[in-house]
Amino acid sequence: MNVLLDLQKKLLPDLVTVLGQRYRILRFIRLMQPIGRRTLASNLELSERILRSEVTFLKEQGLVDFASSGMTLTDEGNNLLGQLEDVMKEVFDTRAMEEDLQKKLGIPEVHIVPGNSDEYSWVQQEMGRACVSLIKRKMISKENILAVTGGTSIAAVAEMLVPDSDLKEALFVPARGGLGEQVENQANTICATMARKAMGSYRLLHVPDQLSKEAYESLINEDSVQQILKLIKSATIVIHGIGEAQTMAERRNSSDEVLRNLKDTKAVAEAFGYYFNESGDIVHKVLTIGLQLEDLKNIPHVISVAGGASKAQSIQAYMKQCPSEVLVTDEGAAKEILK
Repeated sequence: MNVLLDLQKKLLPDLVTVLGQRYRILRFIRLMQPIGRRTLASNLELSERILRSEVTFLKEQGLVDFASSGMTLTDEGNNLLGQLEDVMKEVFDTRAMEEDLQKKLGIPEVHIVPGNSDEYSWVQQEMGRACVSLIKRKMISKENILAVTGGTSIAAVAEMLVPDSDLKEALFVPARGGLGEQVENQANTICATMARKAMGSYRLLHVPDQLSKEAYESLINEDSVQQILKLIKSATIVIHGIGEAQTMAERRNSSDEVLRNLKDTKAVAEAFGYYFNESGDIVHKVLTIGLQLEDLKNIPHVISVAGGASKAQSIQAYMKQCPSEVLVTDEGAAKEILK
């Protein structure tokens, strides 16, 4: 396979370019279907004339259907796209990049999706789709407990879930309290969305993300909180994002004193309420109810989802302190980290 691809790249470079373009078109239709031609052309940054020619070809091959509501993939198109994904990793040298990133970050498994989520929102959905595939592979039994954090990356994972017989027996729980930001990005909301889409069940943790010492000591002893905490710490899979320190602190409406401290200590990353500097040292911690870093050691599978070139420094810093078993990221972040 590798020899053939190398020969094609040298002797038929146009073939590889066309293959890549048609792969991108099929992938985007799958994400956004039904989608109109104009919207598709705009998102892929192709002229409508070129796109019209390409989708007409794909329709003739039985891979795409046209309707008044927009274009959709046929069953054959879906099957072909699934088969193409591994091939395209070789075509674009993504497999080699994944191996390089594993070595650099010191983690067993890395999955890179094409694109840069800083530039294209659909790349985040592709990361979500890749994470869903991983979740199904990592499930220990049908009675799994999946703990999820908040944030846009994990919300994208929730959006990509579909009803699945393996997930029907799963229990979804939030890894921590609410973020105090948009409702759709809070851990409780994402947890409920995942359970609904997967046709599983869920439990919620009704506590704020940040707590005073007095509030923490009061809530932590509540029976209802203790029950959900026991479930959270028994999770078989944790899915979490990695944030930029200043961005996350501002989302939490942190005090000026905390913001100054994060700036002075050169914090670059945040996860589970912990803030890390470039060396991976913890420079600040939010008092919160939910999973703590030490709890991750007892959880069989921990999946980090973070992408975009702007997240490269944050990903590196977090992995120095708390390497997850798996990282799902995009080309934008991967290339920046490997520079």
